[in-house]
Amino acid sequence: MDIFYPFEWLADYFTFDIFSLEAGSRWASSVHFFIYDSLKIITLIIIITHFMSLLRYYLPIEKLRDFLTRHKFYGLDYFLATIFGAITPFCSCSSIPLFIGFIEAGIPLGITFAFLITSPLINEVALALFVGMFGLKITIIYVISGIIIGMVGGFVIGKLHLEKYVEDFVWKVKSKKYEAKNKKVAFSKVLKTISKEAFDITKKIVLYVLFGVGVGAFIHGFVPQGFFGKYLQKAGWWGVPLAVILAVPLYSNASGVIPIVQSLVEKGVPIGTALALMMAIVGISLPEALILKKVIKWQLLVIFFTIVAMGIILIGYLLNAIM
Repeated sequence: MDIFYPFEWLADYFTFDIFSLEAGSRWASSVHFFIYDSLKIITLIIIITHFMSLLRYYLPIEKLRDFLTRHKFYGLDYFLATIFGAITPFCSCSSIPLFIGFIEAGIPLGITFAFLITSPLINEVALALFVGMFGLKITIIYVISGIIIGMVGGFVIGKLHLEKYVEDFVWKVKSKKYEAKNKKVAFSKVLKTISKEAFDITKKIVLYVLFGVGVGAFIHGFVPQGFFGKYLQKAGWWGVPLAVILAVPLYSNASGVIPIVQSLVEKGVPIGTALALMMAIVGISLPEALILKKVIKWQLLVIFFTIVAMGIILIGYLLNAIM
């Protein structure tokens, strides 16, 4: 059963019953996309911020931080972050609440970004579609590529020590200490405390979420379906960076992009170019940037996007060379 079915039903109801838009029209597609994704992402934000607040209250996050930052693991901390990102079924915008939670919990910035990079790129639904459409070999290459991008990107960001480019409100929440942590407190009081923190965070980013989804909804409904295939098929060697550039304004999750990737490949677009488009859509989209801008400053945003874009381009060229 689709856990997001209620949002699908509400999107259908408002789009076709309340607004009386014609099914299949551009406006219907955009409005339905906006309602569905807004409801889904905001609900995920509320749930995840509550969960992370509860986790910080009851669990010794400092021990997790120490575990992830011990030098003797030699990169295992980044690898674990990418694996955690791979098993969380979130798109890039939905991953941001967990990113905030990681920072607030004291997890190093580089490890946090390793998670943020990998989470939208890889999820179990996308992998199931991948195996069915492209086979096991390409699926394995794709998974390894996503993990490598996450590990390398997180490692570089960690070594650059860019913590000063995280917005102040994130650190302020991180520095809060609950006075009742070491004594018994009624759960109703605990819930009130963590809910206040969770909703405070949600209020700070919800407008950016809505604006970002709005941009994605407009493109989803009004950009012609064959627009990208037309140019990428004729692009030649510079098709990979072009695919990454064209993907920036878009917004979707991996599961939604895979059918498009399949159609591009069937029309003659090289597999590396098509996968670069997909990775860029789900990993460095403009809507994601608009939302991330609320929690990190533009300097870190530029570095993050540059590192991920370079990784995607290199992997796109590699796939084109070996496939």
